[in-house]
Amino acid sequence: MHAYDKDILAWSQEQARLIRAGRFDLVDLEHVAEEIEDVGKSEQRELANRMTVLLAHLLKWSFQPERRGASWEKTIKAQRKELAYHLEETPSLRPKLLEPRWLDMVWSKAVAQAVSETGLDSFPETCPWLIDEEVLNPYWFPAD
Repeated sequence: MHAYDKDILAWSQEQARLIRAGRFDLVDLEHVAEEIEDVGKSEQRELANRMTVLLAHLLKWSFQPERRGASWEKTIKAQRKELAYHLEETPSLRPKLLEPRWLDMVWSKAVAQAVSETGLDSFPETCPWLIDEEVLNPYWFPAD
């Protein structure tokens, strides 16, 4: 069993030490490469999760105007800020926002979350809002 499988934290610290020391002959290249790829996947998951929460709250805002409150508004604003920061820190994620397959997956999760939280089941099949101009716009909220 590799150190990677026993204690990933200890393994990662050791790999960093070896790289800094220039001991590339001792570096566990296969697992280091996997971990680097996983960082990218983690960033993509973070983007999808935040977008899902934002879209679900925008759906609730749109379809339950009588239940609008400070909590939903704060969540919407917080998710937008987090997404803006995330996209600023990792600009290579921005094209994901334009991928139909990605947006469909995120929209499906947002609808499922909104259905679960509201009991409603009359949400649109596809996202009716423009991502940059509306969803991520800090001043935009769906109309009644």
